[in-house]
Amino acid sequence: MYNVNDAIGTDPKLLLKESDWIERSRLHIARIAAVTDPWLEKRSRQQKDPVLDFLFEYYPFRVSHIKRWSPGIGVKLEHSGTHPLPAGIELTVDGDVAYLDPLNLTEKRIRSFRWILELLEQSARRKPHFGCFGMHEWAMVYRAQEIRHDQIPLRLPADEIARFVESRPLLCTHYDAYRFFTEPAQPMNRHSLNRNSFTDMEQSGCIHTNMDLYKWTFKLSPWIESELIADTFLNAVEARRTDMRASPYDARAFGLEPIPIETEEGRREYLKKQMEIHDRSAPLRKRLILACRDILRQASFL
Repeated sequence: MYNVNDAIGTDPKLLLKESDWIERSRLHIARIAAVTDPWLEKRSRQQKDPVLDFLFEYYPFRVSHIKRWSPGIGVKLEHSGTHPLPAGIELTVDGDVAYLDPLNLTEKRIRSFRWILELLEQSARRKPHFGCFGMHEWAMVYRAQEIRHDQIPLRLPADEIARFVESRPLLCTHYDAYRFFTEPAQPMNRHSLNRNSFTDMEQSGCIHTNMDLYKWTFKLSPWIESELIADTFLNAVEARRTDMRASPYDARAFGLEPIPIETEEGRREYLKKQMEIHDRSAPLRKRLILACRDILRQASFL
């Protein structure tokens, strides 16, 4: 017979005192708010932000959802009834404890978690590639009829952008970037990418792949601890900043000094930033893999 104590365990370290989880929740909300509240204020005044605008359009997650705190699966919360439990997650209350019950996991979500785990494990195993130099943003405006981010000026004239793209190899391995290449740019990429080859091409050197760690953590919520969601979100913010700095757009008005990859010096700077993002993302990917395995292990009690 299914027993929640078998799934969660009896280790007292997995029981959070009420004061502890209240404080963790407060710190999580404050950490997210420090980044998102100024953005929401700017948005209320219809001001643009090429970093956070992108993250909240490309990833369909609301700020209010990211601010929700969850202990993740396998952790019990002490609950005296004097303080409301974390909102927005389906906690089961049993006496003076509350927890996420694996019985609430649907087969559809379990299949999704298995797919995410396979993707993460494959990208972790593959040798990282660092030779793309952020050319994907340039390929998105190459001989374009319309510019996607037309509210931000380009740093170079269209003909100079075209000549530079034609002078460099396009080595993108991330389908969700490649699919925004202009029609003339797509045949120039070394890899012909499609949705079916997505998992076969993901590799950990790619800035967009590392940015996507945020997407996978959010898709696993509330079954993983919210601190990991916050870590991957802030990692995605830094990755997007590098993305925009290396792009053909002039985003200096937003505090983003260009990384001029059209020069040798700029490419060296980009490579350094790309490797830093890879190194910072590697432990996040490992934590995410372990968390995903733990969810699936505990779901096996069903």
